[in-house]
Amino acid sequence: MTDPRLSGAVPPPSVEVGPRWALIALTAAPHDITVATVVRMLDPQGQGAARALTQGELFPFPARPVLVTSSTVYGAVCVERQLRGWDARLPRPWLVLLADVPAPLPVAARYRIRALNGRLAGIAQMPYLPILRTAENAAAAMETKAVGHAAAKLRSRMGGT
Repeated sequence: MTDPRLSGAVPPPSVEVGPRWALIALTAAPHDITVATVVRMLDPQGQGAARALTQGELFPFPARPVLVTSSTVYGAVCVERQLRGWDARLPRPWLVLLADVPAPLPVAARYRIRALNGRLAGIAQMPYLPILRTAENAAAAMETKAVGHAAAKLRSRMGGT
């Protein structure tokens, strides 16, 4: 006999519960404009498909984890630290590298990220978006053509729509 408290508690497989993407900010605050913009890039309609997790927050299943960091050596070190302590029960995370300058990834960061590639579901490199230095919020940044184009590429790369 089943427990009556559990009847109807499990949604049908076709219904998605919670966010699709759970972002973990490694080198910025969870509500920094860069992280907030990546959330909006993955969830342009603002329907809750993506959100940034705060420090100590439990991982919301069945979301897919996304590590967000800057394209610096320090960012690569933060990715390595995060993956070293990664819970094996969680799915492998995606990595979103946000370019902090209009230049390629530094050599030391490139080698470190390449070595970690097998522990990641995938890597999405974002171009340098100067609007993130001047925009007041993620919604204002999303209105620009460059961010819209980068968002479409990011969703395409990560298997979104």
